[in-house]
Order: sequence, then C-alpha cells, then structure tokens
Amino acid sequence: MQIPFATLAGIHAPIKDELVEAFNEVLDKGNFIQGDECAQFEREFADYCECSYCVGVASGLDSLAIAVKSLGIQPGDEVIVPANTFIATALAASLSGARIVPVDPDPSTYNLEPDGVLKAITPRTKAVIPVHLYGQAADITEIVELAHERGIAVIEDCAQAHGATYRGKKVGSFGDVGCFSFYPGKNLGALGDGGAIVTNDAELAKRMREYANYGSSVKYHHEQKGVNSRLDELQAAFLRVKLKHLDEVIADRRRIAQRYLDEIRNPQVILPSIGAGRTHTWHIFAVRCERRDELKEHLADAGIGTNCHYPITIADQAAYQDEGLHATDLARSLANEELSLPLYVGMTDDEISYVVECVNSFR
Repeated sequence: MQIPFATLAGIHAPIKDELVEAFNEVLDKGNFIQGDECAQFEREFADYCECSYCVGVASGLDSLAIAVKSLGIQPGDEVIVPANTFIATALAASLSGARIVPVDPDPSTYNLEPDGVLKAITPRTKAVIPVHLYGQAADITEIVELAHERGIAVIEDCAQAHGATYRGKKVGSFGDVGCFSFYPGKNLGALGDGGAIVTNDAELAKRMREYANYGSSVKYHHEQKGVNSRLDELQAAFLRVKLKHLDEVIADRRRIAQRYLDEIRNPQVILPSIGAGRTHTWHIFAVRCERRDELKEHLADAGIGTNCHYPITIADQAAYQDEGLHATDLARSLANEELSLPLYVGMTDDEISYVVECVNSFR
C-alpha cells in the first residue's frame, strides 16, 4: 500500500464546484486586489477567531513580521521565541532588527510554558511569540498574564492551529495579535500563499493594515514607510469557501489522530500528548523516536510517507550563526527525534490501520 504524507484531494474534491464558482465570480468582477471578497473574509475570519478585527496579508511570515513591526519592536530589543519552531517565527523578529531569544518548550506538549518564558525575560524583552505548535495551544492565558504585567507584547503564532482552543477560547484571541498562515497545507489553506492577523485593538489593526498597504490608508498619502502585503481577492474567495468547512476538516483530522493515539503501541515511539484545557486540531501528528531516521526508512520501505518538523534548530541554522545562539540538549533532541506521520482529510480506515501496523512492527 502507498500512503502519502499528505494530500489535499480529500479537502478539495468535495468542494471543487464551490471553488470554481468562487473563481468565476472574482474573474467576472475583475477586481483582484482589496475588494469585497477580502473584506468579507476578514469579517468572517475575525468572527471565527472570536476577535474584532482581521487584516489579510500575503503570507504567514508577513503576518508575523507586520505584527512585530507595528508593535514597535526595534533593533536592540529582544523577542522570546520557542527553540523548536519553523524559522518564520524567528525571522519575523530578525527583520525588525531585534535579537531572538530561543527558549526550550514543555517536553510533553512541545510548546512554550510560562516558567521558561519568565526565566528568559530581561529588561530588553519587548515581545514573546508563543507558537501553538502542531495544532495545540500553548499555555497562552498564563503567558499573556506574565508578559502584560511587565509591559511585554504577546504575538500568537497560530500558523498551525486554526480553530484550536484553550479553556474554551480560540487561539489568536488572547494576545495583542494572532498571526495565521494560509499556506496550502494548513488546516485552512489557500490555493497559494496567504496570511492574516487578528486583534481586538482597533488602533493596532489600523496601523497594521496601513503598513501592509505601502504605509497608506488613503491612496497616494503615506503615513509610514510600509510594505506591499495584501491578501488578494482570489485567495480570499477560496478561503471563504474553505472556512465554511474548516470544522469538518478538523473533525476528520481528530478522527485519524485518535486512532493513532489508541492503537500505536510501540515502546520505542513516544506519542504526542494533549495538555489540559485545550483542543488539538492535529495539523501535524508528531511522534518521537530515538532511532527516528531508521523508523522513517522503515516506513518508507513500506510505502508510507513521513516528514520531520523540524530537523535543524534555529540556533543551528546557517542564517543565525552570527548571533551566537546555542541549541540546548532538549532542542536538539526534538530536532533529531521528531517524525510526522501521515494525516490528511479522507484517510481511510484501512490506510490508518496500515500505518499503525507498520509503526508497531518497527524493531
């Protein structure tokens, strides 16, 4: 049996007619930037995230970078990030000239936890970016409380956690801003690049929207030195269609993840755990194995696709060698041991059983 790591067919096939209709409507209108589709998606996504405002932008990295810039982060400032995240989280701070401070996560949930954040705070700390990694919320209420008590901004990186909740509340609605990616493989993915920032701060939303539009809120009048980062009408139209089905997508991913949790019984494989008070949306089903590369090869030989998130720590990346960062033993262990199993909408019971069987047969 051949099982890919991921496929979008199970998401797109049932809604193909809706996507084609959305494309045709945008094509017929002839307005491809800053039109009704983007404005409506922003309202709908803000509502979904239980926030007051949403600003559509061109990518997930842009959402983070625009948030960092609009919160006034400058060269010499420090920004706390997880040691085990995708590089975009760090780049967002670096693009504003700030120094990143990687912090080890909770080894059971792989997310930042309050004690680690607290120990990393210095007088130069201006922001913390908790990542809701793999689809599970960090301890976001506690992180926001300790940060705001010290005048530190909180930027939620929700790129992998659309729809996840912490104590019954949607991620993105806790901090100063919540930043999302709509890269096609996300649980809510565009048919290209896209991103969004949500917030409950009207002035901050205005500032971010202005910055993303060449620093302008009125055409040819530029209040700040901005960038060009806008969610185009086609992607917004596609996202409006897919947002209506997002909870169904999450439910199917939970179905698959639950079977893995119930049936994988290999003592060499550490299964993911769900922290108290949160719902997991399973963007990634991440296991750990000390012999990760051998397990990966074992599954590949059986026709099963896998991936590694993320095999090189930020501190070990060539791009950050000039900053004198040092990866901890835990950060390197996560990089060396993590393996992501296949998980995609429409995965059949037989496919799930085959993956379970092959993981359990690894010796």
